[in-house]
Amino acid sequence: MPRRLFACFGRSSGGSSSSPKNEKHVSQVTADLTLEEQKRGGAVLVELFSSQGCTTSPEAELLLSRLGRGDFDGSDLPPVVVLAYHVDYWDYMGWKDPFGSSQATVRQKAYVEALRLDTMFTPQVVVQGVAQCIGNDENALLQTIKGAARYPAPTMQATFQRPTSDYLQVSLTGALRTKVDSEGANVMVALYENGLVTDCPAGENKGRVLSNDFVVRKFEKLCTVKDISAKKTVSGTVSFTLWDGFNPTKCSVAVFVQNTSYQVYGTQKFQLPDNI
Repeated sequence: MPRRLFACFGRSSGGSSSSPKNEKHVSQVTADLTLEEQKRGGAVLVELFSSQGCTTSPEAELLLSRLGRGDFDGSDLPPVVVLAYHVDYWDYMGWKDPFGSSQATVRQKAYVEALRLDTMFTPQVVVQGVAQCIGNDENALLQTIKGAARYPAPTMQATFQRPTSDYLQVSLTGALRTKVDSEGANVMVALYENGLVTDCPAGENKGRVLSNDFVVRKFEKLCTVKDISAKKTVSGTVSFTLWDGFNPTKCSVAVFVQNTSYQVYGTQKFQLPDNI
């Protein structure tokens, strides 16, 4: 599989969604609920892989911003938690994305392998870790979200602290509401920021003013869990190094459970306190 083959896609490249061809570990993490309860489940995790160096990513960013702020409410969509990861493999095209990171690229590569895709591309959306589509194809995006399995949101309580001006500490405790077997699962925490505006003087989007929301600025694993019931209390703390201009009023934290096949079971989000 040509892992180093990249592409910047528009809707003309096709908008069909796909799910993994190998689901042998999908049952590693199971929610203890009936089918009816699953229909009333929690939010669906929608992850965008994007870059300011890709000509078609800005359209996807605007679409995901609309999705995250509820513009599609009333169209039978479930609630969503949106995260936007900016990859760094387009930085050589004349503009270095200020939000790009190798961590985002590594995460997208993991999805390419889990979903058995042939190409890494932007803009790409991954839904609940098991289905994907081109990020600026509105119809494909909405249909993929509508078709996603839903699971109960964790019932975590969050405590935020600033030990120093340079660090944010997030402590979480509560039930995952997800039964995890011996194969295990990871509890992941993403710190993301809204309302980012960038003048782009070079590269594929030269001369454009780019708006970005739900941008993942920091991403850490809270803990790995194995052989636990859905009601068992889980606790942990992550520390995030903060960036210049950090503004808590623009930032939130997302917490989600993800198994080793990258399927997502349960997502929860928290707005940061204004006075942190």
